[in-house]
Amino acid sequence: MTEVLRSLGAFFTYAVIAVFAQNAIFTRALGVSRLVKLADDDEVGSFTFGALLCAVQVISALLGFFVNRWLSASTYWLYLRPLVMVLCSAAAFFVVLLAVVVCFRLHGAREIVSVLPMATFNTCILGTLLLSSIQNFTLMQTLGFALGSGVGYVMAMQLVREAQERLQSDAVPATFRGLPVTLLYIGILALAIYGFTGHMLAF
Repeated sequence: MTEVLRSLGAFFTYAVIAVFAQNAIFTRALGVSRLVKLADDDEVGSFTFGALLCAVQVISALLGFFVNRWLSASTYWLYLRPLVMVLCSAAAFFVVLLAVVVCFRLHGAREIVSVLPMATFNTCILGTLLLSSIQNFTLMQTLGFALGSGVGYVMAMQLVREAQERLQSDAVPATFRGLPVTLLYIGILALAIYGFTGHMLAF
């Protein structure tokens, strides 16, 4: 019982750290280009994208954890790791795709499936897998960090989307509107996160 509680504690601790103190967008700039595109795209629902991202993130992290354990003794593991992480993401893509098609049937799943590639093949997913592998997290730490990274990415996307209308204000010089002011806004939020974490990354 104590071991279970300790594992759950590690899961929630790493999830909260990944959401706030180690946010993929604000502390590591993972997936910024995709975030900027999503912030301007009203056709992609935040809830749909976030749910798919978190599902792919957790499944690929789970696969990556066991593959890392299995292949870490190999001499060529450092060279194979990037390819293996991409394959884990691809496998998670097909698992989530199958689940969506089964749950929503073919007609109702089209809109969700159109968002799935964006939620799967981005640096947020791959970066989280790589960080988990490098740091040799336990299973619960890996899952917590993966889920927290997904939630943190969605939170960052919501913050940027909410700011879009204000960033289009007449008070903003015309040359800075659009992408430049959005990147400045993300940079200021990143500085705030760095101030919160004491200017250094825990991992």
